[in-house]
Amino acid sequence: MTSPLNFRSLDLNLLRVFDEVMAERSLTKAAHKLSITQPAVSNAMRRLREVVGDELLVRSGQGVEPTPRALALWPSVRDALALLQESLAPGNFEPATATSTFVLAMADATAATLVPPLVQIIEREAPGISVRVLPLTTRDPRRLLDEESADMAVGYFPAALADLTARAQSGGAVAYDSRRLYDGEYMCVMRQGHPLATGELSLDTYCAARHMLVSFSGRPFGFIDEALASLGRTRRVVITVNQFFTAGRVVVGSDLLTVLPRHFIPVTGIADKLVQRPLPLNVPAVHVDALWRRRGPQEKAMEWLLHALARSARSMFRD
Repeated sequence: MTSPLNFRSLDLNLLRVFDEVMAERSLTKAAHKLSITQPAVSNAMRRLREVVGDELLVRSGQGVEPTPRALALWPSVRDALALLQESLAPGNFEPATATSTFVLAMADATAATLVPPLVQIIEREAPGISVRVLPLTTRDPRRLLDEESADMAVGYFPAALADLTARAQSGGAVAYDSRRLYDGEYMCVMRQGHPLATGELSLDTYCAARHMLVSFSGRPFGFIDEALASLGRTRRVVITVNQFFTAGRVVVGSDLLTVLPRHFIPVTGIADKLVQRPLPLNVPAVHVDALWRRRGPQEKAMEWLLHALARSARSMFRD
């Protein structure tokens, strides 16, 4: 039986090491981030294992994988460290003088819509700010945020947000915040002169056509296919791409149909060569949300970024 934890004897530096190892999934990378040696990281993890009575990590390829106990501990440890840092050194953020770098994960259509007005806001209010945009390749970006590969993800995350809501309602700890930026609408898109560009676009006609799917993960089955399946119908997807821009370009020179966000079509540069038609079936509303991980010292900066993105979204609808 594991002896009870004596918190007064716990070296809090062990928790800092644990947090970095969990984020990096590598003892060597954690050592580099902490500016200590790899043996020192190994020794710290050994001491923490003895305290909590669990292995915490197992070797996996070139790195390490956390045990279930480690995964359960990490959110509380990370939140506690952030709260402590915020209490000792409260984060201030002045846009006019800030030199922060924000890393955003979003799909190309979302970036094409939000980034141009965001750049105008940055140039006007926060000229020292830098932004890096990464491609979004998942509908659940929590691991991306946990690993600090991105500061904020912007996109359609229905399953992830439903899980976070359920956890919060059951009294569980939730380490993320989210904010609705706008509601999107998807349209069936084809080239000018396509045989289906005029006349009724019935469900039968739609299903009989050849389709191109935009899939971030590469899966040949998307939310349109889910909606069709609920009706007992299918469509033929003959090509899958991972960018909305690519889909628009391919459609212009083919008889394929695709589905694009309505607000994205005007910024493709080829809107005059495309025909957009309402989908002949009901699909769930597409909510575009910002999702980020709570980190005490960065909260003021994240509030400013969120507000800037919200204003960018509003300008999109005004236009």
